[in-house]
Amino acid sequence: MNAYLTPGKVPLSPAMPPRCLLAAQPKEITAAQQTLWDLMADSYRNPLWAAAYVVNGGCSDDGFDYFRGWLIAQGRTTFERVLADPDNLAELPGVLTAADEGIALDCEDILSIAWNAHEKATGKGLPADAFTIRYPCLDPAWDFDFDDREEMARRLPALTALYAY
Repeated sequence: MNAYLTPGKVPLSPAMPPRCLLAAQPKEITAAQQTLWDLMADSYRNPLWAAAYVVNGGCSDDGFDYFRGWLIAQGRTTFERVLADPDNLAELPGVLTAADEGIALDCEDILSIAWNAHEKATGKGLPADAFTIRYPCLDPAWDFDFDDREEMARRLPALTALYAY
């Protein structure tokens, strides 16, 4: 990933507007959309949802999508580190700033970056069958009330301490 949607080809970050995809061929843009949704599926995990709940003061289904969009935009190293242990969020400078300033961590725009680029490049949206979304089952061990502060502190100690959750 390292801020790339299409490995080695198309950079993805909030600092890079969708025009970065406009130089790509429609086939590459479509591949970028599939890669995005593969990353969204890979990050569809209860521990990460719990972390998003803490940092954003709650987290709906859509809010979790937007939070994962933000996480993807942070690049491969951060994405993999946080997926391995969502409590690692507490060590990221941007998260420290967000906690201090009460800023939500989300990036809804990332979710449509390839779609918009394809539309601008071809005059049409992505074909309906251009990508698939395959969400895994959520881990039942994390099926508890995220408002349970003691359980959240046990599972995400650094993050709950940072947010005084």
